[in-house]
Amino acid sequence: MKTTPVNAPADLRSSVIAVPPLCRNADLSLSREENARLVRHMYDGGIRTLLYGGNANLYNIAVSEYAPLLTLLREVSPEDMWVVPSVGPMYGTAMDQAAILRDHEYPTAMLLPTLFPSKPAGVATAVRHFVEKSGVKAVLYIKDESYITPELAAELVNDGLISWIKYAVVKEDPAQDAYLSKLITLVSTDLIVSGIGEQPAIVHLRDFGITGFTAGCVCIRPDLSTALLQAIQAGDYMKAEAIRAVFKPLEDQRNAHSPILVLHHAVELAGIARTGPVLPLLTELPAHLLPGIEKAAKELLAH
Repeated sequence: MKTTPVNAPADLRSSVIAVPPLCRNADLSLSREENARLVRHMYDGGIRTLLYGGNANLYNIAVSEYAPLLTLLREVSPEDMWVVPSVGPMYGTAMDQAAILRDHEYPTAMLLPTLFPSKPAGVATAVRHFVEKSGVKAVLYIKDESYITPELAAELVNDGLISWIKYAVVKEDPAQDAYLSKLITLVSTDLIVSGIGEQPAIVHLRDFGITGFTAGCVCIRPDLSTALLQAIQAGDYMKAEAIRAVFKPLEDQRNAHSPILVLHHAVELAGIARTGPVLPLLTELPAHLLPGIEKAAKELLAH
């Protein structure tokens, strides 16, 4: 695992940032073997950056499991792979995890967002306290416009507290985004990553000039997602659109039924790794939805 701080924008542009599920055994314990299989699949497809967050259901992880998780992820990741764990979303949890991070070698960690109970100024304060206690810069995850203002985000960046920003506010038309338009006037686009998968990546990188993108479906076809990033960077938008369309059926399943749960099932149904049961408060999707997910996942894998 890479332990050097992020070199933006070089590191953020060098790889699609994969956001994988976390594989568990039947008793809900962490599966070293299956997580290693999934990491190897992504690595072989060109992925060099992993972000464990919502898709890994770290919202529901016990603080007592955090140190074992950090150890496992470090041990199953190749030396040239950059791994970002998440903390929170609640303040107390994030502070306990910050203390644990001090004993590990992770160069950054992402604060999971929550709207209840939170206020923008309180989010900014939590980021400051987390960085002070952990000794590492934070990844700021903006998933909702009311989570933090562009001005407060810029203050955190200017004070040297932010490694990079994951921007994931969903818009019906991603080209019409007043919040992102304001954010890029206050924060360097070198530090902002598109955070909603392959679908809005072309618009975000081409029209707003931000750097790189995160994705979940990359876990199924890392090589194809990598080709999408490279096509965008080369300005070959016709090729990029063609690749994006290949991901759409599985993304449609995620949008219809749950981005986290569909991806969790898709990785296993495609035969990539056994993801196992879902950690509560979430639960598995009903059986009648699985054939559609399996079809989309296997078609993506075989494309």
